[in-house]
Amino acid sequence: MTANPVLYLFGSAAPPVLNIAGVIERAQAADWDVCLGLTPTAARWLDDELPALEELTGHPVRSQYKLPREPDAWPPADVAVLAPATFNTINQWALGITEKFVVGFVAEAIGKGIPTVTMPCVNTAYVQHTQFDTSVATLRAMGVRVLYGEGGFVPNKPGQGRPEGYPWHLALDAAARDVIRSGRPGPNNT
Repeated sequence: MTANPVLYLFGSAAPPVLNIAGVIERAQAADWDVCLGLTPTAARWLDDELPALEELTGHPVRSQYKLPREPDAWPPADVAVLAPATFNTINQWALGITEKFVVGFVAEAIGKGIPTVTMPCVNTAYVQHTQFDTSVATLRAMGVRVLYGEGGFVPNKPGQGRPEGYPWHLALDAAARDVIRSGRPGPNNT
């Protein structure tokens, strides 16, 4: 068992995921024990970095469901953050389509009472699709803190994303607040 609160950090395949090592380091500086999960495409994007990310976190990086006979390789989560969350990931989660490990975990976290934060990374073309707003509203209604719009991620025009400007600090700050609010021990600072 870890002495520090456990943050499950999940990422899907949007450009800010390429900066995930720096996010892990920031979370660890705030005394989080970080476990990293990625969608299969995000894991493919970071394939060359996976060994270094495992060394950085001290835990295996997961992108697939474990087999039933395999023990859990991660300590229990105090809070989960799914960021960046793509259009596809947000919609699959809201609709309960859990073929991906990352989506399956956060879907189940709602029922388990694990505080869960998500921050989309979508462009203005995607958010014109009516399912996106419906999915955001569905997740919020289930108690997920969705950092989207004012005080969260604001969509950019297609092709004009700035991965270096993705507001990771908002997700980490929200996770710290939510874990403390839940009565679990929180990190020192984010």
